[in-house]
Amino acid sequence: MSKVEAKNVWKIYPRGNVVAVQDLTFTCNHGEFLAILGPSGGGKSSTLRMLAGLEEISRGEILFDGKVVNHLGPAERNVALAFESYALYYRLNVYENIAFPLRARGMKGKEVDEKVRFIADMLELGPYLKKLPGSLAGGIQQRISLARALVRRPNVTLLDEPLSHMDQRVRHEIRARIRHLHDELGLTTIYVTHDQAEAISLCDRLLIINEGRLQQIGTVEEVWNRPANKFVAYFIGEPTMNFIPGKVETVQQVVILTSSGKRAFSFEPHTLPEQYVGAEVTIGVRPQQIEVSREGNRTNTIPGTVKIVEFQGDRTVLTVELDDLAGSEVKAVVSAQERYVEGETVWFYFAPSIIRLFEEERLIL
Repeated sequence: MSKVEAKNVWKIYPRGNVVAVQDLTFTCNHGEFLAILGPSGGGKSSTLRMLAGLEEISRGEILFDGKVVNHLGPAERNVALAFESYALYYRLNVYENIAFPLRARGMKGKEVDEKVRFIADMLELGPYLKKLPGSLAGGIQQRISLARALVRRPNVTLLDEPLSHMDQRVRHEIRARIRHLHDELGLTTIYVTHDQAEAISLCDRLLIINEGRLQQIGTVEEVWNRPANKFVAYFIGEPTMNFIPGKVETVQQVVILTSSGKRAFSFEPHTLPEQYVGAEVTIGVRPQQIEVSREGNRTNTIPGTVKIVEFQGDRTVLTVELDDLAGSEVKAVVSAQERYVEGETVWFYFAPSIIRLFEEERLIL
């Protein structure tokens, strides 16, 4: 069993009194692949280093299988680590770099060879086993670091941006192999990244952190459809969620106040408590869920003028200025087969099911 728990964990660096992590609580269950996602400087790596035993915990507790490990170092916690920096032994060839953690635990001969060659094949390192790491490209060195972390079966595997130096094509291939290894070996993996596509393709659940604070933890579907706040709604998704100022008209209707009057949008069958009627809110709609047409003969629509057309191969991203709301731009994603031109008038339809409402930062619908 390899269950990881963080309970009210803080990391405060005395020099400058920098608070890197604030009151962080979460659980990563046995066999789970948990991705920690957030912007640079948000506290992701500090969290991972505390889990690994490389950073002292200022307050709180970290538990492995119910036992507090605050006082234990990385070796005693039996964690495997792979970081953005390779930290390879440059006097040893690739084979011996991968074998090092196995030999350090007293493993010998055929068992070492089998494990090294298995992981090398999985990460396409077979042709490089006799070479020295310093003679190889950065992306290959990063794969060696990853292989060394995954070659044994640790209690927990901790990966910090392990694909950052690989080109895009290789990244796609290697992350699929990481997930395959995780499943095949029954690992418990915590993976730090700022790359949404990477996190979403790999994880069972996302933990989103910003300014050292937990913003939300949940499945990709939960985070996408029910973001806890505006930060999560904006951070997850590309293009990012659109935000439009509005006002709650009834418990099932919100309006956008324009120069030509109110435009009403129903979110029925959902209902808000009466206390929100009359409240100023932010309407959130994802670009991928907006329906675009050249006719405005439906309810829940608003017109706009196309400002930018970005063809992206399998899709086109439209940037549209809402005609009755000066300075308010909304993005929508349409099929690449649909043709629009700059200056054209289009109508956006917001289905009731896609509308999200935020009061200040907090999601209320």
